[in-house]
Amino acid sequence: QVQLVESGGGLVQLGLSLNLSCTASGIIFSTSTMGWFRQAPGKQREAVALFTSGSRSTDYADSVKGRFTISRDNVKSTVYLLMNSLKPEDTAVYYCWCEGGFWGQGTQVTVSS
Repeated sequence: QVQLVESGGGLVQLGLSLNLSCTASGIIFSTSTMGWFRQAPGKQREAVALFTSGSRSTDYADSVKGRFTISRDNVKSTVYLLMNSLKPEDTAVYYCWCEGGFWGQGTQVTVSS
């Protein structure tokens, strides 16, 4: 049974940082592409960052490039999303995703101005 458990969300002021974590179980983490998505109220879920297992390449949405960093620890089966210089438009529920179409429960990030 695949489980993705996120943590690290919360309320933060404009310009500050948050670091999200997602710990996976039930998958071969080291060979799985992992990612973060987000969904703001009234909007579709969108991809934020991806970390490809094979090439170990990363990809980001244009809106977060230069501010967000995705990383992974294969020993801990954990993927991280470091979010710097947060803006009110980053407010959303953030979801961890892994190859095969599995999702975490989501963690709320709220950026106040």
